[in-house]
Amino acid sequence: MTTKEYREKSPLRIFLGYFGAHKGLFAVDMCCALGIAAIDLAFPLATRQALYDLLPNEKYGVFFTIMAMVVAFYVLRAFLNYIVCYYGHTFGIRVEADIRRDLFRHLQEMSFDFYDSNRTGQLMSRLTSDLFELTELAHHGPEDLVTSAITIVGALIVMATIRWELALVVAALIPIFLIVVFSMRGRMGRASVEVKQKVGHINTEIESSLSGIRTAKAFGNEVVESARFSAANDQFKTSKREFHKAMGMFNSSMEFFLTSMNVVVIAVGGYMIMKDKLDYRDLVTFSLYIATFVSPLRKLSSFSELLANGFAGLNRFVEIMGTEPTVQDAADAKPLENVRGEIAVEDVSFAYDGDLAVLHHVDLKVAPGETIAIVGPSGGGKSTLCQLIPRFYDVTQGSIRIDGQDIRAVTQHSIHENIGIVQQDVFLFADTIFENIRYGRPDATEEEVIEAAKKAEIYEDILAMPAGFQTYVGERGTLLSGGQKQRVAIARIFLKNPPILILDEATSALDSVTEAKIQRAFDKLSQGRTTLIIAHRLSTIRSASRIVSIADGVIQECGTHQELLEKGGIYSELYRTQNALALEALQ
Repeated sequence: MTTKEYREKSPLRIFLGYFGAHKGLFAVDMCCALGIAAIDLAFPLATRQALYDLLPNEKYGVFFTIMAMVVAFYVLRAFLNYIVCYYGHTFGIRVEADIRRDLFRHLQEMSFDFYDSNRTGQLMSRLTSDLFELTELAHHGPEDLVTSAITIVGALIVMATIRWELALVVAALIPIFLIVVFSMRGRMGRASVEVKQKVGHINTEIESSLSGIRTAKAFGNEVVESARFSAANDQFKTSKREFHKAMGMFNSSMEFFLTSMNVVVIAVGGYMIMKDKLDYRDLVTFSLYIATFVSPLRKLSSFSELLANGFAGLNRFVEIMGTEPTVQDAADAKPLENVRGEIAVEDVSFAYDGDLAVLHHVDLKVAPGETIAIVGPSGGGKSTLCQLIPRFYDVTQGSIRIDGQDIRAVTQHSIHENIGIVQQDVFLFADTIFENIRYGRPDATEEEVIEAAKKAEIYEDILAMPAGFQTYVGERGTLLSGGQKQRVAIARIFLKNPPILILDEATSALDSVTEAKIQRAFDKLSQGRTTLIIAHRLSTIRSASRIVSIADGVIQECGTHQELLEKGGIYSELYRTQNALALEALQ
């Protein structure tokens, strides 16, 4: 479904739409549940037959035969219960997995600005705990609703054939019960939504504390983090208070109703016996059917709770699925093919959230195979410009073209396939070194991965590790040094081998010796490729054919190293400052 359909369709229709792929399991679950309901309806009738006919007429053989059949049916009922429990939950889990799959795919389609404004803990909560109740709702919801309705209606029909007046009394009580149940469901639903929002906030705080545990230890701020965690934990202790209050009112009302129903039936039935309008054996049968009522009525009450919890999560799921990515492929977007690497930035302005302007009327042309260095003070717009080229964000004004094609007219996937990026903040997955390198091209052979590692000057380091390429790098690569992490990320790019390179402080974490080796490898890799180098350390841009200085969102100057030194502008100031610092350090 499209995001528009998620916005227009009701959550119930969306939810039921996921049943179709698993209709076989659903049919088995429902058939077995109906079998259980039929057996429950039959037992009171067998009891009535025994009391009226078999025992008074001393048909003991038939009586024990029927009792043996009842036992056999209860064995069958136990087997059907097993099927319902096992296959029903399997069905529910598969529905939940399908919903989670679609949610994850949609999250992958969301633009960078979505993740700028949504914390990881909140999104994790929507992918996990929010969807957990959907398993129970998918399994128990239809089953409990249908079988309970059949059991109650069937029991009422049988009771009406025995004594319609008493059946009418019972039938009059059931709507009252249902009104109470579903009137309280609204309060439970609202409370459940609040619980999920609070739990999402708690997950965010915990995720933040665990991610920053090394920083906390480095600053000796364990007490601060403990206090922050305690505050979140205290919030958790009260997060379900309103929901539990609503559930308590609901359960107490239900229990009062179920116990009162027995009292009403016995009282009315006793009065009818006194008036010779009812036989005591029929009253026993009615009591058995009231006991049969208890199970489906409890199921209906549980269904109300499942509905409240499940739809709270479902509504939050639909909310995200109905959110459009801000950066989308055009309807007629074509793949970017046979890329030469020409880049044209034409009158580009950009502001985050349409508010804070970062770039102002930037113009830049990069010839195929040219290496451009982008320098300037922090916050000047260097990284922002390089995030616009792969279309991580859309320009506010102007256009960016690759080989003459506006990047808004080609597919995002094809752009990303043709651009290799090494960022300053390297992210490694909690996997082996081999898999982290192969992430650059998932179908790469072992030989190609090894060759990429050699080019990135990480091969010898890997061989020195106990498990070699199968060494586990830890969460976000914490078991590797900063230089090793960056070289693994560089190896990915060697493996990907794209026609356009963007190096965002790609060698910032390397020592001088390794930096020199990597620089030579970059010089070789850059040949015949368009390369943009964002650099603070000006020693890394020796191979650049042109240097662009950006400050305050505007290109201030552009030229060769010597031209910019003679001009005496931003680049000249940065160069002399770094040289002075280097000289001071040597002295």
